[in-house]
Amino acid sequence: MKKEKTLLIVDDDARNIFALTATLRAKQYLVQSALSMHEAFSLLKSRHDFGVILLDMMMPEMDGYEALAILKQDEDLKNIPVVAVTAQAMAGDREKCLEAGADYYLSKPVDVDMLGYILHAI
Repeated sequence: MKKEKTLLIVDDDARNIFALTATLRAKQYLVQSALSMHEAFSLLKSRHDFGVILLDMMMPEMDGYEALAILKQDEDLKNIPVVAVTAQAMAGDREKCLEAGADYYLSKPVDVDMLGYILHAI
């Protein structure tokens, strides 16, 4: 991913956002965050510089699976790569996230080296 693009972190836990934001900014990435998918959709519609979405799959109101369905059907958003980030690391969860439309999958706690590898590949 080009570092002039912005990463969008969507997570209902501000502590997760804080930790990921600090790590990514230290690596010179531009970062924006949202505590819900409603907030994220508002940002995605108002800005067009997002290069990747880090999406928590287990959120209230609208979970990552519902969000992926909407993202992948939207002509303006469907090409933004999505990294599913979840504490659900059970057998089959990775496949479930990828089948739902995620481009990549990371379990929590996030392996920063693996995230860097993914961002470099995008």
